[in-house]
Amino acid sequence: PILLGVPKGSSFNSVVDSLLSKKIIPSKMQLKTAAFLFGVEKNIKAGRYEIPDGINYVNLLKLLVDGVPQAQKLVTIQEGIWQTDLAELLNDQLGIDVKKFLELSSDKKFINSLGLNVNSLEGYLLPETYYFYEGSTAEEILTKLSQEMDKLFAKPEVVEQMKNMKLSKDQILTMASIIDGESNQVEEFKRISGVYYNRIRDGWRLQADPTVQYLARQRRKIVNKVYYKDLEIDSKYNTYIYYGLPPSPINNPGKEAIMAALFPEQHNYFYFVADGNGGHVFSKSGNEHNRQVARYRNWRENNK
Repeated sequence: PILLGVPKGSSFNSVVDSLLSKKIIPSKMQLKTAAFLFGVEKNIKAGRYEIPDGINYVNLLKLLVDGVPQAQKLVTIQEGIWQTDLAELLNDQLGIDVKKFLELSSDKKFINSLGLNVNSLEGYLLPETYYFYEGSTAEEILTKLSQEMDKLFAKPEVVEQMKNMKLSKDQILTMASIIDGESNQVEEFKRISGVYYNRIRDGWRLQADPTVQYLARQRRKIVNKVYYKDLEIDSKYNTYIYYGLPPSPINNPGKEAIMAALFPEQHNYFYFVADGNGGHVFSKSGNEHNRQVARYRNWRENNK
């Protein structure tokens, strides 16, 4: 069988064109004549159909008019999701094969077919709430998520700001992934972004915990916290050792984190530490930061 998608609002002529391009029909005229005789040109239903091989014109029209298109499922992909967790989510929701999904995510030929020249699709897939057809393939889903990210980066204000900042899409997505990994509080994103740009501007290391968590999860499956030994992992992703941004995104950042990476808050903060309530306290000096760290540790001890 061949899958045929009929977008909402499609004209009969465009559906016929799709049928011809997929070689489901050998000629347009016979199907158009049959549709005219049956008076069904305006009755084609939107959806995705499985077209059996060798179907005749009458049965094809019946399928497109009276058939039941494949069901769609609403899937919410969390901002900042790791590629491994995305694979598990799609396996749970749509039955996508985890191994196949992860292999495709780092398949250079497939990645290049999406117009990207990167080693992994992690970071290049836009988390959002989507409708997916049940029976969707890993290729279809990865293509869709990649295209949605492309659309975001094609927006004039995004293109203009990247030009102003002299930063590439890869760099923005890498910064956005760190921001998304740092906090669950969207309202903090631009302030956190400002801290990291301040550190880069002044020649500091980023010293971002999410980059070390990324390394730790390559070594062990469960990452609840960063250990001192993790800070010593010799990798370009370790921002406690190496200067600048890591080589690529460390998760799939959402739109809010991407906009924060593009439009950071202008301030003089260089430090931040958890406040115990899901947010962070920001500091301008090392002394002030150390006081806040001591306060947080004290709070944690008292709330075990």
